[in-house]
Amino acid sequence: MKKILIVEDDPFLIDIYTTKLKDSGFSVEVAKEGESALRKLTEEKFDLLLLDIVLPQIDGW
Repeated sequence: MKKILIVEDDPFLIDIYTTKLKDSGFSVEVAKEGESALRKLTEEKFDLLLLDIVLPQIDGW
């Protein structure tokens, strides 16, 4: 199963993306800010990263 990391701080978008991707057969993890995304990326391997560029603390730029 392909694994996707979503880095997004908007709960509405998190819900939409997570629901659609899981329904399509993907494994989905969520990080709500840049620091937790970096931590997850060092701990696990992901096949795809969906990154919001406007985030609290560390942004997606």
